[in-house]
Amino acid sequence: MKTAWKVMAAAILIGGGIWAGSLMNLTAEGAGVTNQPGTADDPVVTKSYVDQVIQQAIKGGGTTTIPTTPTSPTTPSTGEGSGSSSDAVSIVDVKPGQTLIASAGAEFVVRAGKAVIYSQDSNGVADLTDGKDIANGGAVANNHLLSFPRDGRGIQVQEGNKYNLTVMVRGGYKIQ
Repeated sequence: MKTAWKVMAAAILIGGGIWAGSLMNLTAEGAGVTNQPGTADDPVVTKSYVDQVIQQAIKGGGTTTIPTTPTSPTTPSTGEGSGSSSDAVSIVDVKPGQTLIASAGAEFVVRAGKAVIYSQDSNGVADLTDGKDIANGGAVANNHLLSFPRDGRGIQVQEGNKYNLTVMVRGGYKIQ
């Protein structure tokens, strides 16, 4: 009789455990732990969901707005007094005898050639790569970012050099 009692007690305990576990599962489902994949309540985002939301936003059906900024096409300057002002990067060739004058806030990177700073006053141009100020007539190292805080400053081909400068320009400029 003792073995029958043990088998019956084990069967009751196992059955009770299964019953209690199923009750806990039902309460967990009601709390939202197991959601359907691909719904808005699912914490994992699928590629198809992201594509769908992007398409709705593009068509104007979404609640999010994508900021747009008008851009104007930039054309390289060739004559005196002409120039460009845009946030896009322009590639400009400066011939010997010409001076590339920056507008306030413009940035230059000399990619090829020997350049020197041009300034009408005693102040120079900030070389952000080296963290120093380059005075009027100072040599500019290639691939260094130059910042022009005011109008009237720029770069020109080094005296005696017969090759053009190739300069990446962000912001307004003119060639004189």
